Amino acid sequence: MGLLNDLGEGPLGLDTAVFIYFVEENPAYLPLVEPIFAAIDRGQVQGVTSAITLLETIVVPLRSGNEVLARRYESLLTHSRGLKLVHLDLALLRAAAHLRAITRLKTPDAIQLAAALSEGCSTFLANDHRYPELHGIRILQVDDYLTEKPAT
Repeated sequence: MGLLNDLGEGPLGLDTAVFIYFVEENPAYLPLVEPIFAAIDRGQVQGVTSAITLLETIVVPLRSGNEVLARRYESLLTHSRGLKLVHLDLALLRAAAHLRAITRLKTPDAIQLAAALSEGCSTFLANDHRYPELHGIRILQVDDYLTEKPAT
């Protein structure tokens, strides 16, 4: 079964890397993530990510002076049909702190998972094996769906 079929029911939490693969058209990962963004746009899947994704995606474009790419990320994250950008508030930060306390996740990763859990996501899509298994949410790794591993 393919990645899209494995997402399950309910909203889908998305880590930052998934957006980078899509927007920057990473040749290894685009065939896997593009159908997910198409399904989100069609309303077949509700995508969820935290405001940390905005911060993480625009740092490199801003550092290199690529305002067009930074604006493209911001537009995708703030104006896309079917995609919810979860803002940081006290409740989310407390939930992330709790996750950090029990899992030793880094702060951005804890915020991402807390956002997904707060929106009822049953699945979280990442490409970072530091995410631990947690009760109530499945963590899927994009790499696990590659037929050919990218060169490093």
